[in-house]
This record gives sequence, C-alpha cells and structure tokens, in this order.
Amino acid sequence: MNAMTGTGKVVLITGASSGIGEATARRLAADGHRVFLGARRTERLGELAGKITADGGTAAYQRLDVTSADDMRAFVAAARERFGRVDVMVNNAGVMPLSPLEALKVDEWDRMLDVNVRGVLYGIAAALPVMREQGGGHVVNIASVGAYEVSPTAAVYCATKFAVRAISEGLRQESAGDIRVSLVSPGVTESELADSISDESAREAMKTYRSVAIPASAIADAIAYAVGQPPEVDVNEIVVRPAASAQ
Repeated sequence: MNAMTGTGKVVLITGASSGIGEATARRLAADGHRVFLGARRTERLGELAGKITADGGTAAYQRLDVTSADDMRAFVAAARERFGRVDVMVNNAGVMPLSPLEALKVDEWDRMLDVNVRGVLYGIAAALPVMREQGGGHVVNIASVGAYEVSPTAAVYCATKFAVRAISEGLRQESAGDIRVSLVSPGVTESELADSISDESAREAMKTYRSVAIPASAIADAIAYAVGQPPEVDVNEIVVRPAASAQ
C-alpha cells in the first residue's frame, strides 16, 4: 500500500466492475485516493470494494446504469454524501459491438451511442455542478485509438469515440483554470469489450487485432499519472498502445 497521507482525492469511476475500470480503482486506491465505484454488476463491485478495503484502501460502490441521467445524478450524489466531495470523475464505461454498417445492427448502434456518448455526457452533467461549487475538479474521459482513426466494422464505435474526444476538448476550453480535463485513449487492451461483438466477421477480425494487447493496469497507470499532477498541471491527452502494435 502506497498511501498518500492527507492528499487523497475522491474519485468516481464508471464501468468499474471489470477491465480498465477495475484496474483504475485498484491503482488509485493504492495511491491513497478514496474510490466510489459504479456499474450494473453490483456483485463484482462488492467484491472489488472488499478487496480494496482489505488491502487498506477506501472504497464504496453503487449500482449505476450510465444510460440513465437520473442514475448518474444519484451516483454522484451518493459519492458526495459518503465522502463529502467529488474531485475526479472517470467516465470509463463503454461498449464495442463492432459490425459492418451493411449488417444494419441498429440496436447495437443505439447502444453504443447511449453508453459511449450519452454516458459520458451524463457523467459530466452530474459532476460538473458539484465541481463548480467546490471551485475545482477533474474529468477523465476514456476514449480509444478509435478516436483518431477509423477501421472497417468500427465506424459507429469510432464515431462515438471521436465524439468523446470532441466533448473533452470542448469542456477543456470552457473550463480552463477551473476544471481539469483529461482524455485517455487506449489501444488494444485486455478487457471484456470484445465480448459484446455479435457479428461473426467482426468477431473473427477482432481476434487477430487483439492478438497483441496490453494489460488494463497500463491504462490505470496513465490515469493515475493524470490524476496525480498538481492543480496547475492539466494533462489533456494520453494515447497508450501496445509497443508491438502499428495501429
């Protein structure tokens, strides 16, 4: 345990039940921050919070569906009630059901828009007023290398991540000197994201694409770096890829 006595922040993490969210919760709690975890799978959240607490950290959790603005407001309110403030909002929840556009998987397009875009906007909408009232805060949005490039079967997914990048930059420009904004864009990372791919061709292509992947802890380290900077330093964008990947 590498606790930072007296300097720990209150960090809210969406999509915290697995992958990058789980790794980030573990890393930030080990750094001495108090983490408040949100996801739909409360059993996993409970297990994670228990492990963090057993290791000497501070964690609490609440069920969260990021596609519900009411849920997100309640999540932020619960964190504030529990810990007294909201220092960092990590908008991490995301889905990636890839498919060619001609497959016309409109329901999956809608799901990506709801989770990947509206989920981030709802997180900002819930946290921003609290941070303004406090006089400061930090929004960390998790995008993807898909926020910078487009590949076959990923048109809609990349569109959502381009949107997250645009939203982050807009918030940064509007919040200079008040709210820090960081965009963290992972390359191929070990996670459950690909599990949601129902299209057979996209699933097979993703197996090849994901043959070289970095651990979720690598992304957690990048987030920890951004969060750990002094108030006058705003880390705007971090792209983290496998060293062996050309994409």
